[in-house]
Amino acid sequence: MRNGLGAPLLLVLMLAMMVVPLPPIALDMLFTFNIALSLVVMMVVIYALRPLDFAMFPTVLLLATLMRLALNVASTRVVLLEGHTGTGAAGKVIESFGEFVIGGNYAVGLVVFAILVIVNFVVVTKGAGRVSEVSARFTLDAMPGKQMAIDADLNAGLITQDEARTRR
Repeated sequence: MRNGLGAPLLLVLMLAMMVVPLPPIALDMLFTFNIALSLVVMMVVIYALRPLDFAMFPTVLLLATLMRLALNVASTRVVLLEGHTGTGAAGKVIESFGEFVIGGNYAVGLVVFAILVIVNFVVVTKGAGRVSEVSARFTLDAMPGKQMAIDADLNAGLITQDEARTRR
């Protein structure tokens, strides 16, 4: 791990999680680790006094998100492939969470699912809108500098009037 192989090895393991079917006990351990990691990161963020106290936050957040994505794909795969064998096919954590959320009532589960879909749609839509706003802002902020550079080149005689018109 001293040669900088930790992150690539972790990424390969995450990819393997998505391809190789995991046994329920492995899913339980990974879900438990994921929840514990989330709590630890949250506590560190809450108690950090300065931004540099947790300078690794973006990296930890990226790796945790990748791990959650791989875990979601792996658990979905197990549920879809082995779900017909019973509620414990995907592990005790998924079974317990499912029982807690829907309480044995499929109508409640359907309503919760619909709410989650709507919330995810709104979050993604708002995020995409914000990205486009920021992109437009950067483009607009760069325009005066671009115009001044074209004017400076024109005044210095480096470009002709037609080239300046084309660049604008």
